[in-house]
Amino acid sequence: MHNDVIKMKRKILYFAVLILITCTFKACDLLGGNCQRCQLVSYENGNPISWEDEAEYCDEQLLAIKATPPTTTGGVTTRWECY
Repeated sequence: MHNDVIKMKRKILYFAVLILITCTFKACDLLGGNCQRCQLVSYENGNPISWEDEAEYCDEQLLAIKATPPTTTGGVTTRWECY
């Protein structure tokens, strides 16, 4: 009985470690592409005033985002920032 409990705990531990390792991989790590995290940021007088949630972009999508020029409306400039 005691041996069965130890086996069950070991299986649970292995499963938890597997889930943890799986969660640490980013989508682009699995795809093997050229990827970066990007977000739209709006500036007024050089100071950030708003930003969207960052997301990961790869390959063609990343190139399109990097090719998008900043836009300025009413003194507020919005541009993509990637890192």
